[in-house]
Amino acid sequence: VTLFSLRKVCDYAIPEGIDFQIVQDTCKKPWRKLTEIPRRARLLDRAIEKAERSGKFDVVFSHLHKTDRIVAHSRVLDRDKVWFCVHGMFSFSYLRHRSGLSRWFKHYKIRHTYENRNVVAVSGAVLHDLSEVLAIPLRRKAVIHNPFDIPEIQRLAEAPFEMQGQDYIIHVGRFHEHKRHDRLLRAFALSKIDASLVLMGKGSDAKINQLKQLAAKLGIENKIVFRPFETNPYPWIKGARLLVLSSDCEGFGNVLVESI
Repeated sequence: VTLFSLRKVCDYAIPEGIDFQIVQDTCKKPWRKLTEIPRRARLLDRAIEKAERSGKFDVVFSHLHKTDRIVAHSRVLDRDKVWFCVHGMFSFSYLRHRSGLSRWFKHYKIRHTYENRNVVAVSGAVLHDLSEVLAIPLRRKAVIHNPFDIPEIQRLAEAPFEMQGQDYIIHVGRFHEHKRHDRLLRAFALSKIDASLVLMGKGSDAKINQLKQLAAKLGIENKIVFRPFETNPYPWIKGARLLVLSSDCEGFGNVLVESI
């Protein structure tokens, strides 16, 4: 098994025996965005050709839309062996707030990536969005839901944690525009709930500072707890008065299943 990462980021332990490779784009030219997709596809192709010297890949899975666009430009991969794993609803995440030429061009890029390709979606709604709402014909398609080890989640949820016994509401998710922390903070301020709001997740300092400024503007900064993502968030979820989700859309919503 070979795992290619197109960024120098690794948030999880890589199991032994996995060939983990970073294929990073180091181009610094002013016009790099204009040639990014084909350029990065060529970098990936070279890494694939080198890895396949010991044997051709039986199947290739691609995750995340930017990666999918790069993989779709590959010249060395067998199209029949490539499956794109789609985790979100593009009509919401990419097209909802666009109009005119901007919307048309983004829709074109999505179609160009997935048309007549093999697609695995994390839910029936995600597959319906791609194949019916966006009307993109697919070669082969399947739905594979995200797996959950329920007994293990229940075991991990019994661990002690820092805010044990306190009264709080929790949101677990990366600090990104799609998660709509801004809407959550405004709703929490209006609710006048007598509890803390824990925001647990990863994100840029700029985004977190922006949310802290919003909390201060709303007069709730003393009730908001910003926490980095925990490797075991389950005790925090179990101990909360309730878990909230404020995203514009979710392909599956793992944290909802985990909280239940």
